[in-house]
Amino acid sequence: MDWKLAGKTALITGAGNGIGREIARRFAAEGARVVSLDVDREGNAQTASLIREGGSLCEPVEADVAVAADVERAFRIAGPVDILVNNAAIWSGDGLLHEVSEPEWDRIVAVCLKGVYLCSREALRGMMERRAGAIVHISSVNALTGIHLAAYTAAKGGIVSLTRLMAVQYGPFGIRVNAICPGTIMTESSRRHYDQYPDQEAELRELYPARKFGAPTDVAGCAVFLASPQGEFFNGSIVVLDGGLTAGVRIPSLYRR
Repeated sequence: MDWKLAGKTALITGAGNGIGREIARRFAAEGARVVSLDVDREGNAQTASLIREGGSLCEPVEADVAVAADVERAFRIAGPVDILVNNAAIWSGDGLLHEVSEPEWDRIVAVCLKGVYLCSREALRGMMERRAGAIVHISSVNALTGIHLAAYTAAKGGIVSLTRLMAVQYGPFGIRVNAICPGTIMTESSRRHYDQYPDQEAELRELYPARKFGAPTDVAGCAVFLASPQGEFFNGSIVVLDGGLTAGVRIPSLYRR
């Protein structure tokens, strides 16, 4: 098999479920030794078990990406990291900006944006010494257009700007930094959410040209490509993976058939 990531060590944050778990599984299937990082010990252990059952290597590490000591310990356990995927994120049902509490804002920004800083900082040190590496940030379409979730949107927008800056700063060291902006991805947790709010799901689907959401496998495939030799000329790219959600506005009366 022509493994794209053979011999590489990839650290995936937020790997205990959903998109992160699928990214970890896909990277392992492509030959990488995976270090799965998550604050959820049980979910992370399940991810590692699934990968090991497939005959690949995975080392689960319990850590909070918003805590510097946790991140430093995780990278000591991981050893030299060739690929970092900053996927860990949280969000809440916050409404208008003025309704978001300060503790809620601080926690969401800490996980979604500060976590990217802390993990990237640790990974970059070794990558600079080896003059090689790939970092993939998982941002969101919320970073590109006003939708919902004030704190989450601000944090994900910060990731887009940081991606471009990092690409410029670290490109001379052989390090590539790119970001993926997914639209609605149907994970187990989002499925549970929309089961409770079916009207919200139906309304959201109408915004997508194909009337469907993405799957974790869509994000995983994109992440593998960006981290692999096939994506070696991608640097500072913001890859929009949203099924056409942000491509334009569809006026129903103009498309009646």
